[in-house]
Amino acid sequence: MKKIITFFLLVAAVKLSYAQPPAGPAAPGNIYGDTVNADGTTPLADLTNQLSKKDTVATKITGKVLASCPKKGCWMDVELADKSKMFVKFKDYAFFVPTDIVGKTIVLEGIAFNKVTSVAELQHYAKDAKKSKAEIDAIKEPQKQVRFLADGVLVVK
Repeated sequence: MKKIITFFLLVAAVKLSYAQPPAGPAAPGNIYGDTVNADGTTPLADLTNQLSKKDTVATKITGKVLASCPKKGCWMDVELADKSKMFVKFKDYAFFVPTDIVGKTIVLEGIAFNKVTSVAELQHYAKDAKKSKAEIDAIKEPQKQVRFLADGVLVVK
């Protein structure tokens, strides 16, 4: 009997510790992860220029969220100056953002870098984004992406 109770307590603990998106809307002034302020941001055009010269840049930027993981807010796509997308994940998978963050302007602080993303990973994120099977199956080539590993996110508007 003790083993059964211990098993159910362990299952309950694991289920409760499974990360979920923050409760409530992504309102201006909300911070997720480390504390971030809007002072001293790098223009997106400068970020693109810096990443053409080196692979990794520690920076703080402002951008508009184009998409977010609808399951639990574990990644985002943010618009770059040339209207392309930058894929954002969160440092150590330690925090998520509300799933309604799409369309909001945010400040990100962390590390931007270039990465070639595998077909399997691209298909995984397409599945997360609830793309159709045809769209997922159409992903056949790795893709060079600008990525961002965020320490913190501030919702601006």
